[in-house]
Amino acid sequence: MKKYNYPEKLSIVNFFLDIEGIRKNPIPFHKKYFEKLGDTFSVKIGRTKHLILSRDNEVAQYILQKNHKNYYKSNLQTVYLSKYLGKGLLTSDGDFWLKQRRLIQPAFHKQKMNELVVNMEQIIVSELNNLAEEETVDLFPVMSQLAFNVVAKSLFHLSIAEEKLHRMKFIIEEVQNFLIKEIRLPHKSWWFFLSGQVKKHFQLSLENNNIIQGIIDRRVISKEKSNDLLQFLMDTRYEDTGEGMSVTQLIDEIKILFIAGHETTANALTFTLYLLAKHPDIQQKVWQEISEIESQTNDTVEQLQKMTYINAVLNESMRLYPPAWIIDRQNVVDDTIASYHVKKQTLIGVSFYELHRNPKYWKDPEKFNPERFLGEQKKYSMQYFYPFGGGPRMCIGTGFAIYEMCLTVFKIVKKYKIKPVSGEALFNPLVTLKPVGVEVLFTKR
Repeated sequence: MKKYNYPEKLSIVNFFLDIEGIRKNPIPFHKKYFEKLGDTFSVKIGRTKHLILSRDNEVAQYILQKNHKNYYKSNLQTVYLSKYLGKGLLTSDGDFWLKQRRLIQPAFHKQKMNELVVNMEQIIVSELNNLAEEETVDLFPVMSQLAFNVVAKSLFHLSIAEEKLHRMKFIIEEVQNFLIKEIRLPHKSWWFFLSGQVKKHFQLSLENNNIIQGIIDRRVISKEKSNDLLQFLMDTRYEDTGEGMSVTQLIDEIKILFIAGHETTANALTFTLYLLAKHPDIQQKVWQEISEIESQTNDTVEQLQKMTYINAVLNESMRLYPPAWIIDRQNVVDDTIASYHVKKQTLIGVSFYELHRNPKYWKDPEKFNPERFLGEQKKYSMQYFYPFGGGPRMCIGTGFAIYEMCLTVFKIVKKYKIKPVSGEALFNPLVTLKPVGVEVLFTKR
């Protein structure tokens, strides 16, 4: 008989008493449990199954870096998500994942990102032209539209009609909202099936595939080369066979880039602008950096390389409000993690939201202080910072997202003063940390 030992246990009774609240917003409950039970705790489900939740950096590093080969994505990601998103980087594991990652990585090389910058900048500027001035703006829908168009037009430079874009955005949001319902209300799965909701969302997913397929087909037929991500992805070749990706695979990867690439960025931008509105002194420093940079160069790539303070502001905003706020893994074989001996197939969650606010690693964790990500302090902070995950599976689009967010903050603060309207920033922790009713006011500088 193997002896397993698990972290401090949360009583299943307490867990079930809280379950309705947890379903609506797990974060306050996680906080309460961590404060009571320590940085890692477990819940026993059934006779032998355990679930572990942690905000301990040692646990995070172990499952994401040191022993990542033993930690696969959980069924939540591989089964639920892949049903609608297909088998792309986000939803696959093992050898297939590695093969895809190696294939796609070069498309996100810094050199390639630099080629996309001019196009990206134009899209951002045109999106911001319609910003409402001197009136209350609900930030998330505006940032969501901006981020969606940046991804869409960076992927398919000019080859997509506006109504198709709107349709894709609608489908992605519909499918995602339904997915959350499926994950959070497993006891209603029979009803979702019988009432035709599963079928309806699967059809929407197929419609999305067809739109993307149409764009790819037109690109192949026209033989035009375009400076966009689609072209980079179509041009990549597997090392062993020298062949490109199949069209099905290409569609799956593009869908993942859409989903992973627009909402997370929109979340991060929303919270960043909200924090800048709340801290006019920090906003002023951003503005000073912008003036300084513009006096030195008007080359966008060079400007991006000089945005040290803007970068620190974004990092500190993603520390407080990490877009991908939680990650989960399952161990393939029995393992010892920190001092716990855990059985294979244990579901382990790491809350980046809590790790980023853990007083063990952060001084004044609730305070917005971009200085944490400057100079010497930056080296320290980076050890406990996971805005894009960590280890070999770290988000492939990190460079793309940082460029897009830096440029957006640059363009907004250059033109506007941002003033606060709403009180606390509210959010809904879905697959990502989604802002709710976060409002500001833009006034011309």
